[in-house]
Amino acid sequence: MDGVGLRAPAADNPICPAVCPTLCRLIANFGTPIDTCLDVPGLPQSATGQATLYTGINAAQAMGRHMEGFPGPSLRALIKAGNLLMSLRGLNRRCRFADAYMADSIEQVRARHFQSVTTVMALTCPETLALQDDLRSNQAVCHDITRASLLEKGYTGSVITPAQAAEHLIQIALAHDFTLFEFFLTDLAGHSRRFDQGTSTLALFDAFLSPLDRLAHETGLLFVLTSDHGNIEDMSHHSHTANPVPLVAFGPGAEVMLKNARSLMDVTPRLVHLLTDKGL
Repeated sequence: MDGVGLRAPAADNPICPAVCPTLCRLIANFGTPIDTCLDVPGLPQSATGQATLYTGINAAQAMGRHMEGFPGPSLRALIKAGNLLMSLRGLNRRCRFADAYMADSIEQVRARHFQSVTTVMALTCPETLALQDDLRSNQAVCHDITRASLLEKGYTGSVITPAQAAEHLIQIALAHDFTLFEFFLTDLAGHSRRFDQGTSTLALFDAFLSPLDRLAHETGLLFVLTSDHGNIEDMSHHSHTANPVPLVAFGPGAEVMLKNARSLMDVTPRLVHLLTDKGL
């Protein structure tokens, strides 16, 4: 979840049990706070935060500052040199980035001028990408969960419920050793400073998270949820925050994920360790 930090209850903090009860329960029962500032001055940003999350390297320190938006050449080089998907593919693990690209081919994704950190990482293992045909066959999940935002872009398929999307994601996860789903609308809502947008976005994700939580428990999967920086938990302004973010984990290997975890740098090494030594 992009842009979700930890903060005490407040009138301008939409993360509360009345809005997102499942998220709050998972944070309280299965979560620990981790740092996103990484000993670098300034507010954490998406490009270096996500790069750190997916490489285990302090990308902000390597770049000399926190970097926002889409990664530039130096940060792309850091991601391409080694990342979570590359490490897992090197172990012959079956991996999937479940967010569908509305493209017909990997070449079309590769040709995009603006590429997120996650896209740069996924393109290092292009077999992990999901395309629009995968979405139509329910072998991928839309970034907005329900596919509603695609209608204005010419999508002619069905709009689905959050519960259906959760079922699709679980089925994808059961067919792979590692599955990643990225939800960035929380960060957009935080930047909007519109409290109603914040609550509706969190409620949408929670409607997806609730059946996902149940299905992950029923199927015995390791479930991990985290964020790259804070934002939506403080809607009094439109910038990111220096607040810690949650690292939530339950299922096989959850203790390894959580014990003494301190920052974004701890996530990828622990996932790789688990998939190397535990055969999850």
